[in-house]
Amino acid sequence: MPYDQARHLSAILPACASALGYDLPTPVHPLPRADQEALGIPDARSILVVLVDGLGFHNLDERKGHAPFLRSLLKQKVNSRPISTCLPSTTPVAMAAFGTGTAPGLTCMTAYKQLNAEVDLVCQLIQFINTPQPEDLQRIPTIFERLVSAGVRVSAPGMAKFQGSGLTRAALRGPDYIVGRTMADRVKAAILCSRQPGLTYFYIPDVDKAGHEYGVDSDQWVAALEKTDKALSLIRQNLPAGTVMVVTADHGMINSDPHSRIDIAQEPVLRKGIRLVAGEPRNRMLYVYGETRQEKDAQAEEVAARYRAFLGNLVQVFLKEEAIGRGFYGPPDLVTDRAREILGDVIVLAQGSTTLVDTRYETDQATRLPSVHGSNSQREEGIPFLLERI
Repeated sequence: MPYDQARHLSAILPACASALGYDLPTPVHPLPRADQEALGIPDARSILVVLVDGLGFHNLDERKGHAPFLRSLLKQKVNSRPISTCLPSTTPVAMAAFGTGTAPGLTCMTAYKQLNAEVDLVCQLIQFINTPQPEDLQRIPTIFERLVSAGVRVSAPGMAKFQGSGLTRAALRGPDYIVGRTMADRVKAAILCSRQPGLTYFYIPDVDKAGHEYGVDSDQWVAALEKTDKALSLIRQNLPAGTVMVVTADHGMINSDPHSRIDIAQEPVLRKGIRLVAGEPRNRMLYVYGETRQEKDAQAEEVAARYRAFLGNLVQVFLKEEAIGRGFYGPPDLVTDRAREILGDVIVLAQGSTTLVDTRYETDQATRLPSVHGSNSQREEGIPFLLERI
């Protein structure tokens, strides 16, 4: 979905700020009030935004029998169809777009793994390995920071390990972070915070973790969904009248197919001409050799042609400028020179249940996850936007 439309993850926080009475436009969302109206968010004194990691709209819809509270929200017309997340449909990219109300082409957080151009190494944006300082990599003020500067209470109950983490500092900096040791502690904190005017952000990681470890068809995934639903129901029951509650996600998930696992390390035709491999199994960024821009462009075209010929309809392959032109990283005219330097020369999107791995750099376990995300399927890109006015 185009980034200039409201039904996108990046529109949520600007729209919520508008509902609280604060006009905080961004280059991608210059009219927050219009986004607020399009999303159906009423004006409110207190808004709680819950982001459930990995809970795609279609994943939830297929298992809504295990989630009575979320099912009741899905039945409402305003909540009955998905909105879109970013491409790549993966956590660090989505979190940065969500937190800033912009897009990867501005945040320079463009993949799970991407080039750190300062040291010419592949860096990883979950644990922030080999990265620049988080505030230097992602320089755009977050909506949270902008609200705090305007005197608004912004709170984020969460786990201790995420307080001050690289991803938090880059994508979600600004709130008063309230550490809760258990889910019950964090739920209680979310309830108490939401009873005061302002914005509360609550992140729940359990569904994504179960999906990666056991698969979205597993009993463990269902148990994580049930646990999450109960927590959200408890929050809903204890919010004061006039509060608005929003439930969304950063991406959905698909089941991977072990028989469609392609290992770049084992295929000379896929290794040739490639200097660095980044991204993740559903969305690869390939960096090619070349001393000049012309040499790199020529090499990228050769690599793209080989990937298309060898992999056929298992993938979609784009040159960097093609991917930018299609709006993968936000409105093309807004993609910065810094982001262009970070993006791969060739972008490969896995299709169906295919994964594209590289065992030279990835552990065997990481290449065999039962459920994955990152590409452009509806199941990966479609996320819920569930609105409840108490």
